[in-house]
Amino acid sequence: MSKAIRIHEQGPPEVMKWEDVEIGPPGAGDIQVRHKSIGLNYIDTYHRSGLYKIPLPGGIGSEGAGLVEAVGSGVTEFAVGDRVSYASGTPLQPVGSYAEVRNVPAARVVKTPDGIDFDTAAAMMLKGMTVQYLLTRTYKVKSGDTVVFHAAAGGVGLIACQWLKALGVTMIGTASSDEKCAQAKAHGAAHCINYKKDNFVERVKEITGGKGVPVVYDGVGKDTFDPSLECLSPFGMMVTFGNSSGSVPPVDLSKQLKGTLFVTRPSLAPYSASRADLTMMANDLFDIVQSGKVKIEINQRYPLKDAVQAHRDLEGRKTTGSTVLVP
Repeated sequence: MSKAIRIHEQGPPEVMKWEDVEIGPPGAGDIQVRHKSIGLNYIDTYHRSGLYKIPLPGGIGSEGAGLVEAVGSGVTEFAVGDRVSYASGTPLQPVGSYAEVRNVPAARVVKTPDGIDFDTAAAMMLKGMTVQYLLTRTYKVKSGDTVVFHAAAGGVGLIACQWLKALGVTMIGTASSDEKCAQAKAHGAAHCINYKKDNFVERVKEITGGKGVPVVYDGVGKDTFDPSLECLSPFGMMVTFGNSSGSVPPVDLSKQLKGTLFVTRPSLAPYSASRADLTMMANDLFDIVQSGKVKIEINQRYPLKDAVQAHRDLEGRKTTGSTVLVP
């Protein structure tokens, strides 16, 4: 018998329950992982609230790190005792990392390098691989570019601040307070706009001499979508990869996409669908973290059983950087 956070209905944080669960042996192609640390992500709140539908009753949680405890038939890449980490991202691996022990498909797991501890691995897999595909595949940035990145002091944002600086890209971040802006700048953002005090469209135009930017990376959604379009230069790309403020409403192409703009809604699932892509993305992330160019900022830790409070704090914008849940 093991413990896990489970939900029987979607709704507010209180729908999450700390329950006993029966964990059988791993099936063919699976491995059993005992989590040492579990990552908290904003997408977890979408699964919990009902914004994204998931099978019920069931688990919740998108990333974790730990040790292999058992190996199912047909698995040759992993052995008992291996240090591993993963981020859910395809139908082959549903959510459910908020658990002491879990069986997961071996094809969706990677070995964690010895130089990366469990907390760091759990805090960076989903967020770090998100930054990897945003910067190298969704819109491939190049040295000398200037970009806008919203929620610059969040878990994804702080990784992006550092990764963009390492690539020679000027980042204009946005955040909800002067303190969060200071944190973004300390991690590599060249500029950070407190959107509670300043009009970020006007400030972006000032910073860029009226030209705008070729890409806006936006994990906020409803509150930032329309003004972000005003920040783009002709043929610019709006990358909306999250919706912490709510879903983007329907778009009138003839009115809102003036200037021949492009809009995309990427997600981790298609970018990491193949084993080759998954391992390439993970290795790219491991390499830049081990180089010291990107440090994973873990600013909050909660016992796993206190996931309800962790979700309250995340949605209340009380967190910065990454958060882990400890079994």
